Amino acid sequence: MSGLNKVMLIGRLGRDPETRWFEGGRAMSKLSLATSERYQDNEGSWHERTEWHAVVLWRELAEIADDHLRKGDRVFIEGRLKTRSWQDAEGIQHRTTEVVGERLDMLGAAEPTSEKATGDAVPPGPLPIDVSKIPL
Repeated sequence: MSGLNKVMLIGRLGRDPETRWFEGGRAMSKLSLATSERYQDNEGSWHERTEWHAVVLWRELAEIADDHLRKGDRVFIEGRLKTRSWQDAEGIQHRTTEVVGERLDMLGAAEPTSEKATGDAVPPGPLPIDVSKIPL
């Protein structure tokens, strides 16, 4: 029986895509994708935990990313994990795990900074449900 290597992420780009073009016009784009989790602690304070993911797109997906994506854009990425190793010029061994994207959905452009909410407002996203207000 074979295994399953599947990753699905929804997040925002931390920077513009870095695209390289190879012989024959083949494109490769690297994305830095942030996924965030919001939670409330026992004292009622809101916190946000962010994970950063390295995403690699090839061919047509890389061209789409290069043409249409910018820092702050919200995207859905579906793909698989791939780990690779290399040795740098100083002889130091490196290892990284990346998401190789096989599907890309653009979910929205970055919000202008002047329109972002400030202060201690409740962050957008899933909130706890007050079950006392649900009729039985």
